[in-house]
Amino acid sequence: MFLPTGDRPNPQNFTPWVNYGLIAANVLIFAAVTVPLSMSGADPDAASTQEWMKMALQVTQNPDAVQAALSNQSAYDMFVYAHGFKPGAMSINDIFSSMFMHAGFMHIAGNMLFLWIYGDNVEHRLGRMGYLGAYLLAGIAAALFFSALNLDSLTPMVGASGAISGVLGLYFFLFPANEVRIFMWIFYYAKTFYLKARWVLGFYVVWDNLLPMAAGSGGGVAYGAHIGGFIFGLLAGGVASMVVARPKARDGMSRADFHMKMARHRMTQGQDVSAYQHLQKAMKLDPNLTDEARALMSQIAQ
Repeated sequence: MFLPTGDRPNPQNFTPWVNYGLIAANVLIFAAVTVPLSMSGADPDAASTQEWMKMALQVTQNPDAVQAALSNQSAYDMFVYAHGFKPGAMSINDIFSSMFMHAGFMHIAGNMLFLWIYGDNVEHRLGRMGYLGAYLLAGIAAALFFSALNLDSLTPMVGASGAISGVLGLYFFLFPANEVRIFMWIFYYAKTFYLKARWVLGFYVVWDNLLPMAAGSGGGVAYGAHIGGFIFGLLAGGVASMVVARPKARDGMSRADFHMKMARHRMTQGQDVSAYQHLQKAMKLDPNLTDEARALMSQIAQ
C-alpha cells in the first residue's frame, strides 16, 4: 500500500479557510445525508423512486426484475439518482450537488485526504476567492469531460473527485519543487519517505486513471471526470502563473534585496528550486546577506 500523508513545504502563517470549509461541507453532507439515508430502504411512492423505476424498466423491459432490484436499493440510492450528475439528463444543479455527494466512507475519506494535502498551497497561491472559483470550475469541467465520454448515460456520477483533480492539476503546475510524504506498507514492512509531487501526481493520472480508462475498466470510477478535472487544473495553473501578482522591486531597492524578497516569496509557494536560485544570486550580489540567505536555505532543507 502506498498512501500520501502530507507534503512540504507548506505556506507559513496562513490558514486555508476555504479549503477547510470545502472539507467541512463534504463531511457534514456525508454525515447528515449519506449516512442516515443509506440506512433506510427506498420509498416506492417517492418521486425519485418512481423516476428510477421508469428508467430501470426502459432498460430491462422486465417489471419483476425492477421490483426485485428495488428491494436492494436504499433511500440514498434514490437521492443519488435524483441529484447526481447524469450525462443523459444534464442539469447545472446536479453538477454542483454531485460535487458534495459521496458513495461511501472510503470514497469521501480518499477525496478529503487529497484535498487536505494539496489544497492549502493552491489556496495560498490563488487567493481565497480565486481558489474557490477554480475548485468549482474544475468540478464543472470534469462533469462536462465525463459527459463527452458518456453522452447518453443515465447512471449518476457523484463525488468531489473531479474538482479535487483540478486542484491536483493546479498543484502539479504551480509547485514543481514540492515533495509528498508517502507511507508505504508491504506485509510487515512499513516506511515513510518523500517523493517529488510531480512523480506522485503523474502516477495518479497515468496509473490510476489513464491506463484503467484505456483498458475499459469500470468499477464505478469516473476516470473521465478525474482526467478532465486534472487537465482543467493544468490550464488554470498556466493562467494563474501569468496573472497572480509577484513581488516587484521598488524604487531604491537593490538587486540583492529584490532577490531576497523573491526567495521568501518562492518559499511560501513551495518553489524550493527557484528560492535557492534567488538566494544564491543575493549572496553573489551582496556578501553581507550571506548569513541571512544561508539561514533561509537551512529552512528549505528541513
